[in-house]
Amino acid sequence: MEQESKKKRIGLYFGSFNPIHHGHLIVASHIVEHTDLDQVWIVISPHNPFKKKSTLASDYDRLEMVHRAIEGYENIRACDIEFRMEKPSYTCDTLLRLSEKYPDYHFCLIMGADSLIGFERWKNYEFILKYFSFYIYPRPGYESSSALFENADVTILNDAPQVEISATAIRCDIKENRSVRALLPPQVLDYIDKKGLYK
Repeated sequence: MEQESKKKRIGLYFGSFNPIHHGHLIVASHIVEHTDLDQVWIVISPHNPFKKKSTLASDYDRLEMVHRAIEGYENIRACDIEFRMEKPSYTCDTLLRLSEKYPDYHFCLIMGADSLIGFERWKNYEFILKYFSFYIYPRPGYESSSALFENADVTILNDAPQVEISATAIRCDIKENRSVRALLPPQVLDYIDKKGLYK
């Protein structure tokens, strides 16, 4: 346990980030500044080949937008490890792969309170609960605790800001030629404009 405590603690913030917006950055920045985590890695989920693609930008467009959005954030990184994994990817497999690749790091999951619902249906959820730490940020209308997590290493981020920005709404606004300047980092908006994404 002492050896584990000496490892660099990395928070994994999973999502499609389609596109990454100020809400994502506020959450990631707050967590890295107000917890014992050394870094937050934004893990971009690849397109699931078994689902309809619809309005999902390509994996590498979304990765590039994340890289642009986090410029200047010293302790926030982009992570594309799931791009090279079997699809659909499962969180337990990603955690194992990262732990093998970076044995000196202790990986933790950053989750919204809404993700606690149905956690018992995750692949190998008991393994995740036993060996990994959780940082739970509140979501309106959801409990931040669950009996399932009673014996897990959980930090509840009660003071985390609750920013309700919808990537779906952003894509809709872009398609309808409405301004989204207030919702996106300028370098991300510039990339979307140049690539003609979400039109």
